[in-house]
Amino acid sequence: MSGMSHILSAVAWPYANGPRHIGHVAGFGVPSDVFSRYMRMAGHDVLMVSGTDEHGTPILVQAEGESVSPQELADRYNRVIVEDLTALGLSYDLFTRTTTGNHYRVAQAMFKAVHANGYMLSQRTRGAISPSTGRTLPDRYIEGTCPICGYDGARGDQCDNCGNQLDAIDLKNPVSRINGEQPHFVETEHYFLDLPALAPAIGEWLGARQGWRPNVLNFSRNLLADVRPRAMTRDIDWGIPVPLAGWEDNPNKRLYVWFDAVVGYLSASIEWARRSGEPDAWRAWWNDPEARSYYFMGKDNITFHSQIWPGELIAANGRGTHGGTLSEFGDLQLPTEVVSSEFLTMESAKFSSSRGHVIYVRDMLTRYQPDALRYFISVAGPESSDADFTWAEFKRRTNDELVAGWGNLVNRTASLLHKNVGTMPELGELEPVDTAALAASAAGFAQVGDLIGAQRQRAAVGEAMRVVGDANRYLAQTAPWKLKNTDPDRMRTVLAVAAQLVSDANTMLSPFLPHSAQRVHEALGGSGAFAPMPHIEEVDDLDLPDRSYPIIAGDYSAQHGTWRRRLVSAGAAIPAPSPLFVKLDDDIVSAELDRMSRG
Repeated sequence: MSGMSHILSAVAWPYANGPRHIGHVAGFGVPSDVFSRYMRMAGHDVLMVSGTDEHGTPILVQAEGESVSPQELADRYNRVIVEDLTALGLSYDLFTRTTTGNHYRVAQAMFKAVHANGYMLSQRTRGAISPSTGRTLPDRYIEGTCPICGYDGARGDQCDNCGNQLDAIDLKNPVSRINGEQPHFVETEHYFLDLPALAPAIGEWLGARQGWRPNVLNFSRNLLADVRPRAMTRDIDWGIPVPLAGWEDNPNKRLYVWFDAVVGYLSASIEWARRSGEPDAWRAWWNDPEARSYYFMGKDNITFHSQIWPGELIAANGRGTHGGTLSEFGDLQLPTEVVSSEFLTMESAKFSSSRGHVIYVRDMLTRYQPDALRYFISVAGPESSDADFTWAEFKRRTNDELVAGWGNLVNRTASLLHKNVGTMPELGELEPVDTAALAASAAGFAQVGDLIGAQRQRAAVGEAMRVVGDANRYLAQTAPWKLKNTDPDRMRTVLAVAAQLVSDANTMLSPFLPHSAQRVHEALGGSGAFAPMPHIEEVDDLDLPDRSYPIIAGDYSAQHGTWRRRLVSAGAAIPAPSPLFVKLDDDIVSAELDRMSRG
């Protein structure tokens, strides 16, 4: 990857029907932030966008259960999620929501463009009704046996076991997940995305993809074996109105929440540009064929990012078998890569909020350091296979690797400098042991950077920790504490080399551990923002009067940490260090397991 590029980090939209748990942020949150921070440090122009997904049935059902409006429920959890993701240090350029005036306009304009080019088919179909309430029962709320693979827990829109798209009416023994009753089916009219007319172009795009995680690419290509039109409208009264004559004023027809959610990547980029004072600035990430875009999510969302969203982009560009013209959004570029993680389980079982088998991000961050969670997800998370979070392993990784490995190296080095010199010494005459250590450390930048760029973050953080191990061995080998009285000049050179090794490792670890990276930078006498942090801003809606909401934003351009060796500054005062990471007691494991069992 040479030269500066525009890089879009498109991060899955967390659903605003409750607080998010650590399984969610292991899939979309930490991997996208590590990648975005590295790409900024490597000199690229990154736009990292997302927001809360706030339409659809689950919010409607939950709001009814709590006797609040869907908007009130979404407002409550939007704020919780914004606060949690900010506390985790996720460096969004804009984290917004799908209930903004801007998003409504962009989603409706995309729908109209796809429709105008002939890729939205009106079809009569049979929808489910709840016999007890008379209300429409959305596909996701119907469960039964998959007619294709025989799996018992298939939903009415897709089977998570075989990945196939379904219609609720095809399920064997369908029942409502809300109250267990058997739905009855009535005729209804909907707009369907004409995926068969888009499949050749989707296939051509997938055929040209390189470097994806093999499981993601294989799954995506397999989806094309059985493509059918997919419903893009729903019988529901909470969502974005269908922007066509005869439909706009129908109170019970709305855009499918998944149509509106994936359009969010585009609408958030446009909102960011409008807020920046350059309303067309988003086009550099969306219309330029040289720009690159990376979409981060868990594996249950692959379908929407490697088939539905590319299909909508191709349709808006008029490039399917029906032809067509470019929409007002210009020539929209398809994803460079769909970066999907597998699932994170907890103590060998699936996360389940309803069963209390869950660790919410907020609870985790009130008890533990954000970088300890970020480290665990990076080094042991579900990158390319399912992974299990256990409290014993969290404690072990934190204590043996972060505290005893990295934290100890920083503390020893800063402490020796503070006590024996007081300021950062000059590099004196180097011996072979010094030049070898400095060369090995310098080589780490390309190795760690290339791995992050290739979405191999587990290997990348392992490589950075190897640099830490080498630096610890260098200190043991040169034993500067023995040189104070015998050879003070040599002691100062060794400490200057050790400080440079710590500084190198800190740069390589900063995308993973941004909170502590700032503290290491300051421990070595550095000043200014080394790993900039996001912040929450209260803003007014750009289009809807009297409406305001919190966003996550940040200025990441003033970053001192660039992806290369920064020479430590001789003469800088070295303060007495304080411990970087909190060592976890043995009893946290039983305390946390006990807390879980109480639910």
